[in-house]
Amino acid sequence: MGLFKNIFSSEKKETLDKGLEKSKTNFFSKLSKAVAGKSKVDDDVLDDLEEILVTSDVGVKTTIKIIERIENRVAKDKYLGTDELNQILREEIAGLLSETNVGEATDFEIPKGKKPYVLMVVGVNGVGKTTTIGKLAYQLKNKGLNVVLGAADTFRAAAIDQLQVWADRVDIPIIKQDMGSDPASVAFDTLQSGVNQDADVVIIDTAGRLHNKINLMNELTKVKRVMQKVIGDAPHDVLLVLDGSTGQNAFEQAKQFTAATEVTSLAVTKLDGTAKGGVVIGISDQFKIPVKYIGVGEGIEDLQVFNKYEFVDSFFK
Repeated sequence: MGLFKNIFSSEKKETLDKGLEKSKTNFFSKLSKAVAGKSKVDDDVLDDLEEILVTSDVGVKTTIKIIERIENRVAKDKYLGTDELNQILREEIAGLLSETNVGEATDFEIPKGKKPYVLMVVGVNGVGKTTTIGKLAYQLKNKGLNVVLGAADTFRAAAIDQLQVWADRVDIPIIKQDMGSDPASVAFDTLQSGVNQDADVVIIDTAGRLHNKINLMNELTKVKRVMQKVIGDAPHDVLLVLDGSTGQNAFEQAKQFTAATEVTSLAVTKLDGTAKGGVVIGISDQFKIPVKYIGVGEGIEDLQVFNKYEFVDSFFK
């Protein structure tokens, strides 16, 4: 199918294929058993497929949408062989993802006309938030952009120290205060520094714990309000980082954060170490928030710009 062209470089595509290997193997071992001895896609096959998608962490609501799409294909085409099921899944899931990831990026880039472009990153501790920030800063710097980091996740000394390690590794400036400092104060200082240094991008690390929704909402609202004293329309993007290996727990975290603040993009990490890669499909569909980045390895270059066609191609290859 024309949609599934190799958009990534071969090296990046190989990394993506490898990163999704556990998810793919898990899915297809179940699918093979479901269609064994059957020649056409019938109600029994669809029932089995529904169970496979749910247990692959695609989520119930998204699974129902996928099954309905395939039922429509069966009704329209009258006969679909089980040997065609893989291709049909690729096409229908790519179509579903297209409804959310409209105009998605194909490279690490920032919109023009905002300088500095302010990215606020949220997510609980342990999801790979700080690592994602470091890898993203590396990619943006490689594009020739001047990046400044702000360590506004001030409730753990380890969070500040970890961001400092990444700043040193990537060789970019970091603005920080002591543990326990006001996150909004750090964000304010970071934006001022970004303006003074003529930075292209400012990345603010914040909200490293999922306490009750009201406190989270108040904290993030305050950080935004204080940033807007420096740059009136900041932040330009609020990126929520989710750990793909936690499956349905990632859905719950997405619910909590989207209820507490306006999330405009998603990063799903740790897909290389899990068989739960289907969670990307469900989260993208259910929350109608574009998945911008995925983590498919531990290397500094293993944060990739999410491309729905490449992802589906690797998953159902």
